[in-house]
Amino acid sequence: MSRSKAGSPHDPRGKERFHEERATKTVAGAQPDLEAGITAIRETVKTLKPRPGVYRMLDARGDVLYVGKARSLKARVANYTQIKGLSNRIQRMVSQCRAMEIVVTNSEAEALLLEAQLIKRYRPPFNVLLRDDKSFPFILLRADHAFPRIQKHRGARKAKGNYYGPFASAGSVNKTLNALQKLFLLRSCTDSFFNNRDRPCLLYQIKRCSAPCVGRIDEPGYEKLVREAKDFLGGKSSVVQQDLEKQMAKAAEDLDFETAAILRDRLRAATFIQGSQAINAQGVGDADVFALAAKGGQVGVQAFFIRGGQNWGHRTFYPRNTGELEKEEVLSDVLLQFYEEVPPPRTILVDRALPEQELVAEALCEKAGHGVAISIPQRGTRRKLMQQASRNAVEALDRRLAESGTKAKVLRDLTEFLELDEVPQRIEVYDNSHIQGDKALGAMVVASPEGFEKGQYRKFNIKTAQTNDDFGMMREVMARRFRNLAENPEGEEGKANSHETVWPDLVLLDGGKGQMSSVRDTLEEMGIERVPLIAIAKGPHHGREGREVFHFPDGREKTLPVNSPLLFYLQTLRDEVHRYAIGAHRAKRSRAITASPLDEIPGIGPARKRALLLHFGTASKVRAAALDDLKRAPGISAGVAQQVYDFYHAGG
Repeated sequence: MSRSKAGSPHDPRGKERFHEERATKTVAGAQPDLEAGITAIRETVKTLKPRPGVYRMLDARGDVLYVGKARSLKARVANYTQIKGLSNRIQRMVSQCRAMEIVVTNSEAEALLLEAQLIKRYRPPFNVLLRDDKSFPFILLRADHAFPRIQKHRGARKAKGNYYGPFASAGSVNKTLNALQKLFLLRSCTDSFFNNRDRPCLLYQIKRCSAPCVGRIDEPGYEKLVREAKDFLGGKSSVVQQDLEKQMAKAAEDLDFETAAILRDRLRAATFIQGSQAINAQGVGDADVFALAAKGGQVGVQAFFIRGGQNWGHRTFYPRNTGELEKEEVLSDVLLQFYEEVPPPRTILVDRALPEQELVAEALCEKAGHGVAISIPQRGTRRKLMQQASRNAVEALDRRLAESGTKAKVLRDLTEFLELDEVPQRIEVYDNSHIQGDKALGAMVVASPEGFEKGQYRKFNIKTAQTNDDFGMMREVMARRFRNLAENPEGEEGKANSHETVWPDLVLLDGGKGQMSSVRDTLEEMGIERVPLIAIAKGPHHGREGREVFHFPDGREKTLPVNSPLLFYLQTLRDEVHRYAIGAHRAKRSRAITASPLDEIPGIGPARKRALLLHFGTASKVRAAALDDLKRAPGISAGVAQQVYDFYHAGG
């Protein structure tokens, strides 16, 4: 990597430090200076050569404004100094640019892939952003056991086995997985559960597992089921169904009615999977279908996921920052960012020609390790699929625009009801969770006009507040949340860029007068007065929904009608922080339950802890063991034994 003379050091925490909301405000123009931007770019051009690569434009704080790729870095970056040929949007970007960072690549296709990766990481405000908070689920048929397990999988594909997907939602993958268990009777239990069974579990009784754990099926028989599952998921579903029909007919001829009934149920499961496809994709093989709709300044991209001729669901994406861009360019950016996390299929169907379509296909081919073809379907089943995707894109965008209009009105009503100066762009909601003070923690969720910003959620482990002191817990949470802002009142213009230095436009507390007064006093002591505070508490009739009371810092109280859309919105915010706090508290309790005193010993990992417990039986016996006894434990060296002994006998 090289950097310009005016460049700033690369920050490996860029993804965590960057904040989309503040970036949007930056786009609006925080101290723009066109001449300063052109000067910084010209300094960079002097260091460049006509080679392919990726460039990043940085603002005065070092935040990434834009990520771009180029066949010739020197020519592409030099274009930004020709102001007359730039759009208003690009001129705003140049006016905020103060430095550039350059990465030279071996090819333009490699630069295209790196560009998508960096956009995903830094989420620059001048790039098209494909925003999706959740990873896509897959079905995993593992290959690391004599009796492979079938399961749902999210995240990095590190486990050895065959992955089938992506599925559009957890619901679609769960429904398919349940049917597959009935069809192929493959186990879904963990290896530890499998190894400790001495009789079949309930799944065997309801005919959703062949019980290999207790020998109800041998290894060759189970392997045959695995092969059938691979064929079915790989697109040979008709072959599998025909084979089941033949087996069922033969069992009936042999008067083996029990086997025939089992095969009949499996055949019904196969028919269910085929019949649950809302889209006819027979003969398409493995393909993703993308159609774009644009209206009212917003863009929606509808995606269908077809694998083995089966529809595995659909998802609509609403990319950001698409204002002045051509729709073909938006779709191209969406594809590259989408396939940054999902393996590309061999066929990608689009509803319009993409700029540099061959280059995009080459880049995806390089990423996938196999051929990838991008095409516009002209006839037959593929054309019908595209027409259906286009209709879905238009309808989904219409629904979103209608919902956006409703939400905009709710936010305007919120501004008026809570007496705010302007519509809040960042709402922070707080709650505490504990059981009689035990494992106490605070929770913060963040909402914007577009919905919940789950990447901005935060948990606070309570450290100083006393047991059962809800007010003290809330004071501690507020002190920790606003400490950096109190030290750096400029917030957005400061050096740090984490969410801790972003001012909320509204703070909503789950609580009543006590929580309100404790938070108000805490912020006043810190010299913070610019944060609007509201506490939401259930009224005197706690069992009746819609009787919430809103407490203001000056002691006033307000209520809303029980059928008010604004009340429903505020209840949704309160319920979300309540859900998040309880979930985090349960996770904390679960970790405490499984904790061991041996965890406190430095240098003792899971393997050594397991060896000590297997040898001595309990942690208390490890504590009481003599040094010679510790040395005799299998897998424990003399040095580790001395370390454990010294930890428990520090006083001699």
